[in-house]
Amino acid sequence: MGTLTTTGRTRSMGALFAGVALLNTATVGLSTAATLIVAAGSGPGWSGLPSVASVLGTAAGALGAGLLLPGLGRRRVLVSGYGVAVLGALTAFAAALATSVLPLLLGILLVGVGNGGAQLSRYLAADLYPAERRGRALATVVWAGTVGALAGPALMAPAAHVVTGFGWPSLSGPVAVAVLATAGAALAAALLPRDVPPPPEPVVVARGPVRSAAVARPLVAMVAAQLTMVAVMTMTPLQLQSHGHGLEVVGWVLSAHMIGMFALAPLSGRIADRWGPRVTVNAGLGVLALATATAIAAPTAHTSGLPVALFLLGYGWNLVFVGGSAQLSRDLAPETRRRAQGFADAVVWSASALAALGSGQLFAGGGYALVAVVGGILAMLPLALLAPRKS
Repeated sequence: MGTLTTTGRTRSMGALFAGVALLNTATVGLSTAATLIVAAGSGPGWSGLPSVASVLGTAAGALGAGLLLPGLGRRRVLVSGYGVAVLGALTAFAAALATSVLPLLLGILLVGVGNGGAQLSRYLAADLYPAERRGRALATVVWAGTVGALAGPALMAPAAHVVTGFGWPSLSGPVAVAVLATAGAALAAALLPRDVPPPPEPVVVARGPVRSAAVARPLVAMVAAQLTMVAVMTMTPLQLQSHGHGLEVVGWVLSAHMIGMFALAPLSGRIADRWGPRVTVNAGLGVLALATATAIAAPTAHTSGLPVALFLLGYGWNLVFVGGSAQLSRDLAPETRRRAQGFADAVVWSASALAALGSGQLFAGGGYALVAVVGGILAMLPLALLAPRKS
């Protein structure tokens, strides 16, 4: 990519921001509606399948985008990925009208592929700026997730009301929103300035980049943060429900979590630029440990302890995510950076599927406290494993 003018940089940031915000809006609403559709059609025991399909699609999309970006350039890769997401949303919409589970899962998987490209957009934003400003740049794109976290749930009820006027199932409404949102993301990507792709890079076996400490350190930390965050977050609604709380309380606690995950991303970016990515990652792991300790200490305090724990859980994840991403943007050679970033994101998102499945077993075996204890151990492991060794 050649040097961009200020106008070109602003245009690029706007397009990347819009694409992430719209894909996140589509993913949040679609996943929520799909969970309810699957639970109604196949039973609650299968209600986790949409989440698994989404994260596996995101992992595949991130890996594929990372492999294609060096040769095809950001605009072609993002337009193609978002185009796959449009196809997936249309497939999911048809499945929602027919209440057919397998095509619905296929559609979610394809939307996830597009979301994988959206996740890599933070690295594309970082590349627009010099090293000392990359943390803030990628954090701005991470912050776009706030839009989806708020808009996705907020649009569900109005969309359901609109589609029932056509005689369609109410849960097809949020899926229709996903069709519009993915199409908007594809349009935003098409507005990116043209970039001239560099010469093709030599093929790098996936395990090669991971041997580098520049990849291994942030990757281990990001995987640990993802496992901790997803496991505790996934079981919190069940914990609240088991103590007699309804959807209003669940929504309030999860809103605190979403604010922690996305709203303070610009602050995390400034911390990464000011004190460095490693300090940011270590701080995030510490915050995650504090979050799990709070959840253990106040597992039923739905007006105090749990909202605080879930906010800290979200912000600890954000610090690790921004700090680790900043390190992957700064410390890798240009000829291997994009593939390593795609591989790292694929591993992180695959960890989400493992956490979503494993947390249920932990909850069934030892309750919410066991989930939080295991999460705290996972958060602290990278600090022990990656601590500098004395000679």
